[in-house]
Amino acid sequence: MRSLNFYERFSRTFRENPSLSRFLVVFAVSGGGLVAYSEANIQTGGKIDELPEAGNEKKRVVVLGTGWAGTSFLKNLKNPSYDIQVISPRNYFAFTPLLPSVTVGTVEARSVVEPIRNIVKKKNVNVDYWEAECYRIDAKNKKIYCRSSQDDKDEFVVDYDYLVVAMGARVNTFNTPGVEENCHYLKEVEDAQKIRRTVIDCFEKASLPNLSEDEKKRVLQFVVVGGGPTGVEFAAELHDFVSEDLVKLYPSVKDLVKITLLEATDHILNMFDKRITTFAEEKFHRDGIDLKTGEMVVKVSEKEISTKVIKTGEVSTIPYGMAVWSTGIATRPVIMDFMKQIGQANRRVLATDEWLRVEGTNSIYALGDCATINQRKVMEDISAIFQKADKDNSGTLTVKEFQEALDDICDRYPQVQLYLKNKQMSSLVDLLTESKGDVAKESIELNVEEFKSALSQVDSQMKNLPATAQVAAQQGSYLADCFNRMEECTKNPEGPLRFRESGRHRFRPFRYKHLGQFAPLGGEQTAAQLPGDWVSIGQSSQWLWYSVYASKQVSWRTRSLVVSDWVRRFIFGRDSSQI
Repeated sequence: MRSLNFYERFSRTFRENPSLSRFLVVFAVSGGGLVAYSEANIQTGGKIDELPEAGNEKKRVVVLGTGWAGTSFLKNLKNPSYDIQVISPRNYFAFTPLLPSVTVGTVEARSVVEPIRNIVKKKNVNVDYWEAECYRIDAKNKKIYCRSSQDDKDEFVVDYDYLVVAMGARVNTFNTPGVEENCHYLKEVEDAQKIRRTVIDCFEKASLPNLSEDEKKRVLQFVVVGGGPTGVEFAAELHDFVSEDLVKLYPSVKDLVKITLLEATDHILNMFDKRITTFAEEKFHRDGIDLKTGEMVVKVSEKEISTKVIKTGEVSTIPYGMAVWSTGIATRPVIMDFMKQIGQANRRVLATDEWLRVEGTNSIYALGDCATINQRKVMEDISAIFQKADKDNSGTLTVKEFQEALDDICDRYPQVQLYLKNKQMSSLVDLLTESKGDVAKESIELNVEEFKSALSQVDSQMKNLPATAQVAAQQGSYLADCFNRMEECTKNPEGPLRFRESGRHRFRPFRYKHLGQFAPLGGEQTAAQLPGDWVSIGQSSQWLWYSVYASKQVSWRTRSLVVSDWVRRFIFGRDSSQI
């Protein structure tokens, strides 16, 4: 009885003081734990679902989605002058980069999810959460139409002052016949759990005595479609699961297992440095993973995948027991309907300005995979820029006048900095100097046509941001900061000059800062590409991956669970139970 009372007191202490759990994690893992400790942010104050007082004039902010963008916005929002309404069919945040690990039991599903109510319950902001799905956005009347996740017939309407759309995207099947009916996806926690059960099902089925040798080979043929980070990491995790754990449990069929990775382009991991791509391809060949590049899937039946070699048009079939489709994302139907309302029907994805505000609206913001920033071109505003910089209205622009407007130009148009970097120039003044030849910098004067000519190639450096968790998280944090300082920046704008109007923009536009990317390749080897063209491949990068992914968990609860899962796997191996 005494020991039970001690346990209850010990458990209650940690529940009431979650910051104490950081010491357990620091003690468990030195590298990852220390990074996790340094990046933790325990927030205090306030209650979830607290109703606003009568006569409250707070603005209502409705957040659609609990993914990377929406959760980052909620975590960083600190201004108590808003009432926040979160609506999502998923009542938790999922750490999606670890989903490939969930598919094979390296990490358990509940270790990578955190209930959204846990995330916001101690914030000094009124937050409500409703488990429902938005099926229509009415921008004209500032309403959204939702249906309950529990009952499709239970529908309701929500008014908003500001709407934050962070609904993510759906899997892109490219209208390939048979994909929806026969392939697994790897986008949600439920997808990873379904894949895990199917892998074990395949091995159990192949172990039955009444199957022919050919049927056993088909059942143990695993096909991964898509050579991006998700597809490559899943193939690597599956190979490790088979070679380290399942061959010991299913010795009679271990020689029949085959993993095939299909990629339509010439190489896998195209968004990574060529050194990483080459190493990954060579490692997969050494591991026995059948890598087929330059082949696209044209049809998926119940037992076969039909592929076509892009260069020759040759069609062949691959028998399979399980197929995982990981080829990219597409816009959700509710977003496509919304785009038609606001005049974006011809676009493939929802467009926002550089402040993440949806084009064609005043109070709707979109971030994450459901939207893309439509960066304004320099050449669209070139005459206005010239006029604004030409303060003496002389019709020519001196270097001094240009330098005074330089910061605002670079702030407003990020492609300028990219262009100068690629041209190895320190500033735009160097670009103007180049356009005038040997003329001394101090005596340079350009008319509007010469100014246009000097900047004519700048817009060639415009690029869309990748649809990654890193981008979505930074966008959520940026937008929260804007809402935190809305009143302050309305009185004292801090953004760049409005070249077509008077005054300044309230905020600086969103700027993505790339912090690097990882590609786990199996066998305790990971490829890391960090800023500054720094590439590392091997076990040291694997420990860096452990450290970073532990530190990026949204709570100390999930951080400790993930670390303990890794330790458990090292000691006992992966669990192959059919649960």
